[in-house]
Amino acid sequence: MDTYVAPPPVAFTPDGAAASQEIALELCALSRSFKLKRGLFKTPGTIHAVNDVSLRIRKGETLGLVGESGCGKSTLAKMLLGLLEPTSGNVLVDGKEVDPGQRRALARRIQPIFQDPYSSLNPRRTVADIVGVPLRLHHVGTPAEQAKKVKEMLDLVGMPERTHRQYPNQLSGGQRQRVAIARALVLRPDILICDEPTSALDVSVQAQILNLLLDLKAEFRLTYLFISHDLGVVEHLVDRVAVMYRGQIVEQGARADIFERPQHPYTRMLLASALTPEPGLGIPAIDRDAFA
Repeated sequence: MDTYVAPPPVAFTPDGAAASQEIALELCALSRSFKLKRGLFKTPGTIHAVNDVSLRIRKGETLGLVGESGCGKSTLAKMLLGLLEPTSGNVLVDGKEVDPGQRRALARRIQPIFQDPYSSLNPRRTVADIVGVPLRLHHVGTPAEQAKKVKEMLDLVGMPERTHRQYPNQLSGGQRQRVAIARALVLRPDILICDEPTSALDVSVQAQILNLLLDLKAEFRLTYLFISHDLGVVEHLVDRVAVMYRGQIVEQGARADIFERPQHPYTRMLLASALTPEPGLGIPAIDRDAFA
């Protein structure tokens, strides 16, 4: 499948600063396949969840990765976090290849924020205890220093002190996501992998979390890979966009180029389905067979 790459003008950043030209994270021909069992006497099949994906994310940039459910976005995120081994290809951080034995060191540089904050938080631990887990795992500081860092981070994401001793089931969805963000940032990573971080939240709460992510990006000079199927959210947050379809990147470019001048038929279909001016008119007719 052909990949359409839009011209690379100076990246737009929501905080008004241009992203660095240094490469923070690079994916080189990254692939991941899964064997599919078809019965006792049938030959196993293969699903190519991610197929030969190459991307570069500059320092201080937010790259949006978009596509429909099942296109391979979350599988790609798991490989970047060391939760899945690539079938082939490489991941480079600051130009250095990451091997499987470096997962613990990689966690100091790259942290995730997942879609469902409730399922990603231990229900038997208090908020402060949850945020402190990465510090204890990586032996960062004394217990007193860890407690201080935890409080500072929870204060930073807007969690009142009374909530620090509460449990996840005592919090709202937005508060749980703030806790997840605090936990991701407590090690002061350089890169955040945000996998649908607002899709489980109400619209009003989504806006609060998105603004928080923008503020934190500016304060800590973070680099984001923002994975979402919500193009409205992506348009609000990102500098560049990569469009994923059936495990491949079919188009990538600056935010304005993708949203205003999409080249690939699948990108045009995504935009049409999400941005139809009058809902009553339905989605404009697009021939999916043209890019199947």
